[in-house]
Amino acid sequence: MAHEKHDPVTGRMTTGHEWNGIEELDTPVPRVVLFFLAVSTLFAIVYWVLMPAWPLGWTYTKGLLGIDQREIVTRQVQEASQARAVWTDRIAKADFAAIAADPALMRHVRETGRTLFADNCAACHGGGGAGGAGFPNLTGNTWLWGGEPEALAQTIRVGINSTHPETRVSQMMAFGRDQIIPPEAVLDVAAYIRSLSGQSLGEADSKRLASGKEVFAANCAACHRADGTGDREFGAPNLTDATWIYGGDANSIHVSIYTGRQGYMPHWEGRLSPLEIKLLTLYVGTLGGEQR
Repeated sequence: MAHEKHDPVTGRMTTGHEWNGIEELDTPVPRVVLFFLAVSTLFAIVYWVLMPAWPLGWTYTKGLLGIDQREIVTRQVQEASQARAVWTDRIAKADFAAIAADPALMRHVRETGRTLFADNCAACHGGGGAGGAGFPNLTGNTWLWGGEPEALAQTIRVGINSTHPETRVSQMMAFGRDQIIPPEAVLDVAAYIRSLSGQSLGEADSKRLASGKEVFAANCAACHRADGTGDREFGAPNLTDATWIYGGDANSIHVSIYTGRQGYMPHWEGRLSPLEIKLLTLYVGTLGGEQR
């Protein structure tokens, strides 16, 4: 026959289990726990009866209230699309100038374009479009292929050196690596290019300017023009300003001339709809603070 034993401190019965002299109290489950367990069970039963809940292979219990979340979401998406169509249809049909002149439409462009830019462009060009090493700055009006809306839309649509059949193509040769010009000429023309943007040169580099100008005229002017201001037809950057894609210091310029450069931008036609490309074009035009 079991012998009941009580804890001398609490007066409660023990379970008879003992570990290293420590006995386990026979403590009942707190009533508050039982209360909430009962409430939860009751809520679950009521929910199962009223709402869609149990899968039945190819269907499910509909619930007495007949609520269908999929139908609700589908209806909400359709309503949102209808509300959105009020202004998206206008943007799709209007030209760039008309849209830029309409403050109400431009408000939608900024709101929607910001999301499109963050999802598709910010990884390379930065959240604000300021670019970075190897990626152009979209805020300073220094465009490789033109900053007019039509030019921007074309660049976004077909990309640069992409797989699109109409892609823009740009390639700067590796003048030093491929021995198109000798190493000394690379140093000469690098010094001359630095002078075009107003950089101060040391005595050694200043002596290279005359020779560097000749090298530039023979090898670089065809794309960058004789004055170094660049040519958007070839995507050749302006070398006379303070904006550099790969760096404007002496070493970076030397590396660019020696090893060449070939930028890459994917094409977005087929990935984005024509409307989304148009919205992105208009949004990019606002990044410099002035709509183009």
